[in-house]
Amino acid sequence: MPDETDRKMIEILRILADQDKVLGAKTIAEELKRKGYNLGERAVRYHMRILDEKGFTERIGYAGREITEKGIKELKKGLIYDQVDFAFSKFEGMIYQTSLNPRNGTGTVVVNTSSFTYDEKVLKIIKEVFSKGIAVSPFVKLSDMEQRGSEESNEKEIRLDTICGTTIDGMLLNEGIPVIPQYGGLVNVEDYVPTRFVELIAYKKTSMTPLEAFTAKNMTSVLNVARVGNGMIPANFRIIPAAARENAVKLFKQLQKIHVSGLLKIGESGESVLGVPVDDDMIGIAITGGIAPLCAAKEAGCEVNIKLAENIMEFKDMGKIVSSKPVLKTSAPETPQKVKFLLSKAWNLIYNVDLDLKSQKGNVIVNISYVDNDNLDEAVEIVNDVFSSRPQYCTSKFYKTVPHPDGGRTGIATVCSFTIDGLLTKNNILTTPQYGGILEIEEKGPRFVELTAYSGSSIDPHEIYLSKDMTSVLETLNGNGRILASLREIPYLARPDAVDTLKKIEDAGFSILKIGEPSELIYNAKIERYHVGIVTPGGLNSIAAIIEREIPVEVKAVERLMKLEDMEEF
Repeated sequence: MPDETDRKMIEILRILADQDKVLGAKTIAEELKRKGYNLGERAVRYHMRILDEKGFTERIGYAGREITEKGIKELKKGLIYDQVDFAFSKFEGMIYQTSLNPRNGTGTVVVNTSSFTYDEKVLKIIKEVFSKGIAVSPFVKLSDMEQRGSEESNEKEIRLDTICGTTIDGMLLNEGIPVIPQYGGLVNVEDYVPTRFVELIAYKKTSMTPLEAFTAKNMTSVLNVARVGNGMIPANFRIIPAAARENAVKLFKQLQKIHVSGLLKIGESGESVLGVPVDDDMIGIAITGGIAPLCAAKEAGCEVNIKLAENIMEFKDMGKIVSSKPVLKTSAPETPQKVKFLLSKAWNLIYNVDLDLKSQKGNVIVNISYVDNDNLDEAVEIVNDVFSSRPQYCTSKFYKTVPHPDGGRTGIATVCSFTIDGLLTKNNILTTPQYGGILEIEEKGPRFVELTAYSGSSIDPHEIYLSKDMTSVLETLNGNGRILASLREIPYLARPDAVDTLKKIEDAGFSILKIGEPSELIYNAKIERYHVGIVTPGGLNSIAAIIEREIPVEVKAVERLMKLEDMEEF
């Protein structure tokens, strides 16, 4: 079980990764103290020797240590509960460090750091989007990173720093305006007018930066927005007190003079903004994602590595990549259509689960994933392979093929893990779905390496992970790999009854990966005090295997109810 020593070592790795240079014990001890860890130099050296032995760090002469590639990978997936807490605190730290003066253009800004192999096509697309003003600012820093391959190939890695929307939060704070970052998501644009958010993920309780979740090339259509005015662009959303609206409007006017803004809409007191509800006496503000031009390059098939809110940079060290003339118009009046959050739909489906475990008759919740008819036989065969070889990684052994309205595709319905919540509720056990995640299967035991809270999300996290090719279900057929899994909590007093109920659920053909002890870390995921965690496999693991075989799939998670007796058993 992870302990305080593990957390200290993770923090040491994080310090080495953030500073990206060789550091000595004294510097690391000072940084740890700033983070609340009172470790002396001798204790730091002790921890560093352990990290050296694990291959996570490397000693560089007498200068100190640097993090290795293995260490960077461990940092990304180690102590997932810590990473979930850290993700939002990182944004808070970036906001605090922003010092841009909107009157004279001096000070620091938050930047996204992206990289790609030099290619005129990539630069042309990026410049095209910047020229249309679909970004926070046209000011960037473009620099060479390192030579790749032979000198004859002349391939070089380009680093592009773009201004992040978090800079706006820092600017608001510098004006004495309390600001609460809430969501990252996708905004629909019609005829150059932003209409509403169609997807959202809350900043809190996720190991993945919200906008990072939407960087898969099939999720945005920034280039289409730049060229014809229709499509999806990344954007983020924050709220401020209504009393500060006048000063916020003044700030945005000042920022526009130094070519920093990306403002999509600022609402009135208590007014919904692009479909996002806002409390009375608060103001919603939507800002274009600073990574929008990079998303356009990915849409065009270019390989781009995007890292959000990665660094702080002096604004004076950046320059205009191209002259820009914003094409996005003032957003239209609010429509009655609001963002639909996942749990609102899920709770209604959970309520209607009425499966009788003995007769195996009644409603379950299903995901439906559509494949072209030409690929159907192969897709079903892959599903069968996963069900047969690794049934423990599937919510249930039942499935059903269903027609698609267009006739050219067929859906594969698989049982969704929210069905387990419905069965627990039916047996008077209060359950709360908490996270969708990626569970890494290793010899030393499973552990979560990604977690995204269901609360505050409009999309099932598993859909995000599938769009970003983050699973390796096929590898689990031969041993280790990564699967989709979900985590829910129940009151600790209900554990004995839950164990009995879950045993009956398993006997009926459903899979339960683990039932935790009260307040126990479960596969590295943190459970609230006086609660017990329950981990189940995702209902889309067999579908993930189809995607891993490069068969196109349209995934619709938590789709609807279906009678189990109408489904087939593998």
